[in-house]
Amino acid sequence: MENPNNLYIVQSGDFVQLVSPSNKTYFLKLIEGGQLQTHRGVLSHDNIIGRQFGNSIKSHLGVEYILLRPVLSDLLLDTKRNTQIIYPKDIGYILIKLGIGNGHHVLEAGTGSGALTTAFAWAVGPSGKVTTYEIRAEMQNLARKNLARLGLEDRVNFVLQDIQSGFNEKYVDVCFLDIPNPYDYLSEVRSALMPGGPFGCILPTTNQVTRVLTALHNSGFSYVEVCEIMMRFYKPVWDRLRPTDRMVAHTGYLVFARSIG
Repeated sequence: MENPNNLYIVQSGDFVQLVSPSNKTYFLKLIEGGQLQTHRGVLSHDNIIGRQFGNSIKSHLGVEYILLRPVLSDLLLDTKRNTQIIYPKDIGYILIKLGIGNGHHVLEAGTGSGALTTAFAWAVGPSGKVTTYEIRAEMQNLARKNLARLGLEDRVNFVLQDIQSGFNEKYVDVCFLDIPNPYDYLSEVRSALMPGGPFGCILPTTNQVTRVLTALHNSGFSYVEVCEIMMRFYKPVWDRLRPTDRMVAHTGYLVFARSIG
């Protein structure tokens, strides 16, 4: 019987995570002959290739790093950005609430730096697709680079276009808007969604939420939900467990609805 641990052997071309003794994280794509230079020493890619995830890897100075397979939350926080990204605490609920899974076609407007696009591409799998609209070329280019870095760009169709003229797609599974005025585009959303399809958006202020609720009521949407996700981290020290000194409080209000006939 084949050793199942062989499934966890690191290969050239893999995207991996290294964690230092002080919990500083490094993400890198392994290439033969490559190096990662840190203030705690140089780590050779060749010394990582062929090892198992969970192993310790030593720099040339003898400092040990833990070799891990990256998880989505860490990758999202490492996203290179020009604007504020949607936080993993919100993204997790968005994925669950919209029911996004393998093979789905997700329609998004407001690509930004591509953090949410990354999560969508991760969730739909190799047989799914994400179509994301953006009107700023510089933001779209940054998002392309962020998705390419993770090897997910083949799952995403980037469209540089204002959604005021509508979406090119029809009968998509899910639509999410990360724009300041989603209430102006609900008829375009409804035309693109499959019947009964889930819709979502994120907004920073209550007055924007009020406007989108009114527009949803007037635009053929039902089963509406508004929520805000709170999360507080604790210092993971066994003999003095307490909350961390700082906390990200309000990040945005999430609004969800379903398109009805």
